[in-house]
Amino acid sequence: MRIGRGLRVTAAALAGMAALAACGGGDDAGDSGPASLRMTVWTANEQHLALFNQIADEYEKSHPNVTGITFDPLPFDTYTTSLTTQIAGGNAPDLAWVFESSAPDFVSSGALLPLDEKLRSTEGYRYDDLAPGPLKLWQDDGKLYGYPFSTSPFGVFVNTDLLKAAGQKTPAELIAAGQWNWQTALGAAAAVQGETGKAGLVIRDFDYKGWDNLSTFWTGWGAAAWSEDGKSCGFASPEMVDAMTNLHKAIFVDKALPGPGTTADFFAGDAAMTVTQISRASLLKDDGFGWDLVPLPAGPKGAYAVIGQGGIGVLKQGRHTDAALDFLAYLTNPDNSAKLAQFFPPPRQSQLTAETLARTNPKLKPEQLQKVVVDGITHGVVKPNHTGQAELSQQVRAALDPLWTPNADVKAVLDGVCAKIQPLLAK
Repeated sequence: MRIGRGLRVTAAALAGMAALAACGGGDDAGDSGPASLRMTVWTANEQHLALFNQIADEYEKSHPNVTGITFDPLPFDTYTTSLTTQIAGGNAPDLAWVFESSAPDFVSSGALLPLDEKLRSTEGYRYDDLAPGPLKLWQDDGKLYGYPFSTSPFGVFVNTDLLKAAGQKTPAELIAAGQWNWQTALGAAAAVQGETGKAGLVIRDFDYKGWDNLSTFWTGWGAAAWSEDGKSCGFASPEMVDAMTNLHKAIFVDKALPGPGTTADFFAGDAAMTVTQISRASLLKDDGFGWDLVPLPAGPKGAYAVIGQGGIGVLKQGRHTDAALDFLAYLTNPDNSAKLAQFFPPPRQSQLTAETLARTNPKLKPEQLQKVVVDGITHGVVKPNHTGQAELSQQVRAALDPLWTPNADVKAVLDGVCAKIQPLLAK
């Protein structure tokens, strides 16, 4: 099996983490002078970074042992590879944002320090306020290795002006009539493209590469990338074939989604709908188009929700592990968790109410937050994740490439995906 150079680096780094961890990580006592912390993040959004920096500045004022906290944005598409390359090269950050897709590898590798003792012992932290469900992906053998600071269901942002210009009902009207489903959503998207020339619907961050974001679509058919135990491929299932056949038709026949090589920025007014998370609400302009936020359309299996998660971990190989643990406890305490909820729904049960989230999400209405975020966290499933996700993801992406042509044989392509990844799943 051939693996690209970037994946070889990632695999080697992850495989070597346990060995590196056994040697011990950074030790504040071993470093002379005040600590300067670095945390890798995937976002370069100015509002996100401004909030992180505001919290960091407040921390530094009361912690003279820390003289600087830097948030280091890495490109989204290569984030995990870049992070693990840094670790393998002896340049591990003190803290890191970890995707849900990489959580099983990071949690089981020994690369991250356990957080429970520090969080439980921090005055005013209220560890018992953390909901058990969002923690599961980040736990191993009863210990927590990543704090799921963002547990964010996907919803659909809607450009109501474009839909009305195409003579279409809005999702809110369809919801009121009990008709908000993928058939009506894709029909409206196709009409927008035909009437206005704008894109109908964009599954954000998919771009014919990020295949795991398609789980926001195929879950409505009861399909899954692999079985719950992670050992059996699900791409060749009848449910997945049905879902992907519908998606293929929507792209190449109905033109409801922009085709390969075509980009459309919803937040610039170039698409009628986009499937994404509330952190993107900050991109909406006050003087822009009319918009709404609604849950994912129902699929043949009924209503459903899909969740993306981001966790923060403390790298065992970081230079200032004690200071990093302390800052993580500060960054995620009840007060700062409420501030971060403006973009990143927290795992704190006391803060997972529409009213509480609305205080820091002025662009979103309580009913939007209730239906998309609160209800989504309660009932949603997490995006595909698996140990060895980097290699799996590359194999799935490559095997799906033939699907993105007008005359593709959907079932044959999906059978080919399983032929590629079943040996990896069975390991």
